Amino acid sequence: MRYIFRKTCTVLTLLLLSILTLNAQDNVVDKIIAVVGNQVVLKSDVEQRFISLKAQGYTSGSVDLKTEIFEDLLIQKLMIAQAAIDSIEVTEQEVEEDLSRKMEMYIQRIGSKEKLEQYFGKSILDMKNDLREPTRDERIKEKMQAEITKDIHITPAEVRDFYNKLNKDSLPTIAGKLEVQQIVRYPKVTDDEKDRIRKRLRDFRERVHKGESFSTLAVLYSEDPGSARQGGELGYTPRSSLVPEFANVAFNLKTDKVSKIVETEYGFHIIQFIDRKGERINVRHILLKPKIEEEKRKEATTRLDSIADLIRSEKLEFGEAAFYFSADKDTRNNGGLIVNPYTGSSRFEKDNLPPAIAQQINSLKINEISEPFLDVSGGKDAYKIIKIKSETKSHTANLDDDWSIFENMLTNQKQQDVLDKWIKEKQSGTYVHIDDSYKNAKFRFKGWQK
Repeated sequence: MRYIFRKTCTVLTLLLLSILTLNAQDNVVDKIIAVVGNQVVLKSDVEQRFISLKAQGYTSGSVDLKTEIFEDLLIQKLMIAQAAIDSIEVTEQEVEEDLSRKMEMYIQRIGSKEKLEQYFGKSILDMKNDLREPTRDERIKEKMQAEITKDIHITPAEVRDFYNKLNKDSLPTIAGKLEVQQIVRYPKVTDDEKDRIRKRLRDFRERVHKGESFSTLAVLYSEDPGSARQGGELGYTPRSSLVPEFANVAFNLKTDKVSKIVETEYGFHIIQFIDRKGERINVRHILLKPKIEEEKRKEATTRLDSIADLIRSEKLEFGEAAFYFSADKDTRNNGGLIVNPYTGSSRFEKDNLPPAIAQQINSLKINEISEPFLDVSGGKDAYKIIKIKSETKSHTANLDDDWSIFENMLTNQKQQDVLDKWIKEKQSGTYVHIDDSYKNAKFRFKGWQK
């Protein structure tokens, strides 16, 4: 379990590890077991991670797992203590953005907000609050690592030399990856249904104005399960994490005021202002989602059938059709190409695709167009057709096809060497006290015990 560039097998495993760690808190008797500069390591810090890693089946090989966890925390605290000296800071907005990105990835991986909350028995807001401090510490450590290793550079000649010296029998196997294009149509909501929703929300506004609790109404009627059980409260959120229509209204509200009705891609809202801290705002909202008539669902799939026929008959290329007909603003200008939120690239391992798309992939060949299907992973009903644009098969890593992998391996090796040297230097100049229960521990770095 190295302290730099560790990877877990799936995003869901990472979340499970984090939630299990935090849920284990009540079962641990606490005490300070280390002081590093102005930072402390608690017994619970080690025990919680140990419980979680064991639950995931993690083993540490020849090293005692608790010792490995403990040293990992010592290194993290050493970096956080030095970050304070070097004036390396993390803003609340950065932490909130990290948390929002994590939640979006978890939601996409498991399928929906509702499934995520049901799986962990927590609201999105509670999960974000639980993960806030660990996320802040992790971001500070990452910034400190980046500062320590900023002067490292890799040349092509070094990459080739690194590859040539590797044992070819131990080269990694590269999983197959896909590029997927999509065309999206959202079934239309009738004017009568919009009027019905607006009438209900106007009624809620009147009831609040007459003294009823906005929070109670949100618990009873809001169709956003992520916030409904919290009385509609979203927690402090940066503008960038809110859809523009919602943010524009929320950031202009006054204390306790209830907004006009706001229409977004997720439905219709009324919003109540709670508090604002700079560019982060805390509001409550009630969301109502219009019901979609079966006729409108058929219209969406019929339209997609017609678009697919145009592509199959070569009257339009898929990318052109996406530009002209897709309703998805994130992919229509990119030829319909879906971007992997975990990597920022257009390539996916199959397990990282949204479940509805992954299911379609099973029966598709490259360049073949799927039948229309329903995908609700984005929080609303979306009908899609997709095409596999490209596919790479599983293979043994080689320099021609996988240059970036070996470049990253060499970069990580150089970064690790620099970090090892930095840790040894900082150990000697930083106050460190280790509890006697670890006096015989076999640490990788010998300078902890003085």
